[in-house]
Amino acid sequence: MLAGIIVFVFGSIVGSFLNVCIHRMPKGESVVWPRSHCPRCQKRIPGYDNIPFISFILLRGRCRFCKERISLRYPLVELATAGLMVALFNRFGLSYDFFFYMVMLWSLIIATFVDISHRIIPDEISVGGLIIGFIMASVKGLTVNPLKYSFLPMLRSFSGIIAGGLIIYLSGRLFDLVYFKWMKRPAINGETESMGGGDVKLLAMIGAFMGPQKAILAFFLAPFLGLVTGIVNLVTKKDHTMPYGPFLSIAALLSLFWGEKIIHLILPAG
Repeated sequence: MLAGIIVFVFGSIVGSFLNVCIHRMPKGESVVWPRSHCPRCQKRIPGYDNIPFISFILLRGRCRFCKERISLRYPLVELATAGLMVALFNRFGLSYDFFFYMVMLWSLIIATFVDISHRIIPDEISVGGLIIGFIMASVKGLTVNPLKYSFLPMLRSFSGIIAGGLIIYLSGRLFDLVYFKWMKRPAINGETESMGGGDVKLLAMIGAFMGPQKAILAFFLAPFLGLVTGIVNLVTKKDHTMPYGPFLSIAALLSLFWGEKIIHLILPAG
C-alpha cells in the first residue's frame, strides 16, 4: 500500500512535467526553461500553485493572477500518469521491466495529447523513444544473466521496430492506392495520404519496447478503438480525419497488460 502511494505521488509529479512537454514541444520551446508560467498573463506559477491535483482544485481551475481558465487536461494528464504508473508497478513490481515500460508510458501520454491538440506526433517522442527503447532493450540482455549476455531482448526490440513500422506503413499505402487511385476518390481535406508519418514512427517506437507480436496486436486493436470516435466525428463534424496516435497508444497499453490473454482468445492453444 505504501509503495503504491509513493508511486502514485511520483507519477503525479511526472505528469506535471509531461504537461509542460505537451504544451511546449509542438511550439519548439524548451521543456526545461523558463519556469512554468501562465500562457495568458505570463506570470510565473509559484510552487504552491503547481501541486498536482490539489492546486487545480484550490484555484478552482483558474490562474491566480489573471483568472484565465486552466485546461482540464492538466489534472487529467497527472491522474492518468499516476494511475497508469501504479498499474505498471502492480504488474511488474520494482523491476527493470517497470522502468522499461515506464519510459514507453510517458512517451505515449505525450504523443496522445499532442496529437489530440495539434494533429502531430513530435519526432523527439517517436524517434527518440524508439532509440531509447532499443538501447534499454539491449541493456535488458544483461538483466537476464549478468554473466552471460542475452541477445533476445535486443533482437525482439529490433524486429518490433521493423514489424510495427512496416505493417502500418504498408497498410496506409495500400489503402491510399485502392481509395485514391483505383476508386478515384477525392482528396480528404486536401490530403491523399491516410496514414501520417508520425503514426508510423509511433508504432515503430511501440515495437521497440514491446516486440513484434504485441506491436502487431496494437495495430489491429487501434481501428476498433477509433471506430466509434470516427463515426461520431463524421456525423457531428462532417470530418473524415482524426488523430490516430491516441488509439495506437491505448491499443499499446491494452497489448502490454492483456496482450497474452487477447492473443489466446484469438488463437487458442491447440
